[in-house]
Amino acid sequence: MTHALNAVLIIGSAPDAINAKNWDLSVFSSCVAINNAWQVTDHWDYLIYPEDFPPERLPPMGSQSTKQLIEARDFVPQQNRYGGFVYAGGTMAFTAGYWALGALKPRVLAFLGCDMVYAAAHGKTTHFYGQGRADPLRADITLQSLEAKSVRLMALAQSQACTVVNLSELPQSRLLFPRASITDFSLKQDPLQLLDLPATQLDSQAIERALLAEEKLAYMVPSGRYWEKAHEFDHAKLNDIDSMWLEAAASTV
Repeated sequence: MTHALNAVLIIGSAPDAINAKNWDLSVFSSCVAINNAWQVTDHWDYLIYPEDFPPERLPPMGSQSTKQLIEARDFVPQQNRYGGFVYAGGTMAFTAGYWALGALKPRVLAFLGCDMVYAAAHGKTTHFYGQGRADPLRADITLQSLEAKSVRLMALAQSQACTVVNLSELPQSRLLFPRASITDFSLKQDPLQLLDLPATQLDSQAIERALLAEEKLAYMVPSGRYWEKAHEFDHAKLNDIDSMWLEAAASTV
C-alpha cells in the first residue's frame, strides 16, 4: 500500500491499547510495539524493549520474519541524537518516540496506550495484560514531570516537520499531545490535516530557552545508563528546564 503520509503508530500497555485489535493498521506506515504490546496485534513491525525486559516475554521470531527487535544498542544512539535520556525522560514511551523520530522519520507520530495513568479503580487493570508496574512513576530524576517530557518530544518532532498525536480514548493522560482518532487516519479522509492541528502550536522562544538550558547544563550519558550517574545531576536545575518546556505549551493546554 502507498501511504499518503508517513505515519507511525506506537503502542504501549495501557488498557485501551487493545483498541488496536479492531483497527485497520494498514493506514500506518509502520507500527512500533513497546515491551508486551506485541501481544495486542500481529500487525507490528518493530518491538522496542529495555535491557531488563525478560527474554521469555519476547515474541517468537521466525527466520523469515520481517519484524525487527529494537534493543538498547539500537535506540541509545538515536536517543543521544536528541539530547540523551536525562532530558528526554527515562521511560520507554518517550524512548520509543525518539527512536521512531530518528529511525523512521515520520510526518505523524501517533501514540496509543501510553497515557501513564495508573489510578485504576478496584477490580480494574492498569495494563491491557493485567496489573503492571507503574514504571514511569518511579523515583527517577529524569521523570519529575511526564507532561514536560511529552512537550519536549512534541517540540523536537516539530523541528523535523513531524506532528505528534495521542489516539487514546481515556479521559486522562500525562501526555500533552493533541488528541486524534483512528478515523483521522482513514484513507477516506485527508490525513494531511493532522499536520495542521492548532493544539500543536508551541512557543518557539520557550523551546529555544529550554534547549539552551539543556546545552549549558550538559547532562549527557552516552552509554544511556544515566542512572549510574544520577548522583551528579541537580534535581532543581532539571525541574527548571521542565518548567521551560511546560511554558512552551502553556497556550495549548
